[in-house]
Amino acid sequence: MTVGSEDQGAFEALEARIRTILPEEYQDCYDDVQPVSMGSAGLKYGSDGRVAWDDIWETFCDLAMAGGPPHKGTLLGPGSPVEIDAQPERYRQVVEEICRGIAMVTGLTAERSPISGWVRVHCASHGMAGWLVRAIVMENVLARCEGAVLDLPAGPHYRIEKEIKNVITVIAKTCHYWSDHMWSSQQRDISNLFARLGVESPLVQPALPNDDFQADGHRMLCNTMAETIQQATGLRPWNQPCVGWLGLDCLDIRAAIWMMRSMVASNVLSRREGTVFFVPVNPSSDPGGEIVVRGVVRIHGFATTLGIL
Repeated sequence: MTVGSEDQGAFEALEARIRTILPEEYQDCYDDVQPVSMGSAGLKYGSDGRVAWDDIWETFCDLAMAGGPPHKGTLLGPGSPVEIDAQPERYRQVVEEICRGIAMVTGLTAERSPISGWVRVHCASHGMAGWLVRAIVMENVLARCEGAVLDLPAGPHYRIEKEIKNVITVIAKTCHYWSDHMWSSQQRDISNLFARLGVESPLVQPALPNDDFQADGHRMLCNTMAETIQQATGLRPWNQPCVGWLGLDCLDIRAAIWMMRSMVASNVLSRREGTVFFVPVNPSSDPGGEIVVRGVVRIHGFATTLGIL
């Protein structure tokens, strides 16, 4: 099937954005990528008894952005202020280990973020931070960015072999694809694309509990967005609430991947868990959820016409 002539230009622009943000090896074959995991790498230790984070991986699974398996099956988020206040020393240790690992695997400067629950990573450019936040969230590790600064989650309950490893693995994986699988010219194209998209509409990121979060208002906005989307598309909302996100069930993994990737190419963070793709709910950057709803309805129309849904 083909898209109607009145939408052909918009569809081609969307496809061009997707190709721009994908590493070259995926650009013409991303529909063939299988969401199958390679398995988890075991920890290795140096002579000092600490984890040798730079000696664990020889290769990585395909990017979730390209249709590969998300690094985590469910979202990994930051510790809550209550948890952090209750275990300040443990939180300090977790942050220090994550920062040490990030420096070892990426060469980037990482430090404790001034925002509780986060580790701050200083990227080489706005484009790099913008690409990493999109790629990392699609791996189901929560991230946020502003300018060239990227924040990754941390919490006192994080374990070395689990959550700490998750955060370090996902930044290692995405930085590997950014630095080693993209020419500098493509990195510039990505930066320019994000700048153009930002002029049209700022990147929509999920609201977080420490962002003047109001639970009742969030729930009402989620319900309103879900109802509008279901009426326009038939997509059913996921019945397990997730703070800052609205889940929509595509009933098919391939369809969820396509919708997720297309939303990200439309300057809206997105991720998936199985057949459910998630879009952000943020009354500050997207009052009324209008940007997200409009994007979902438009992209669903493309997917329906193409037989993806």
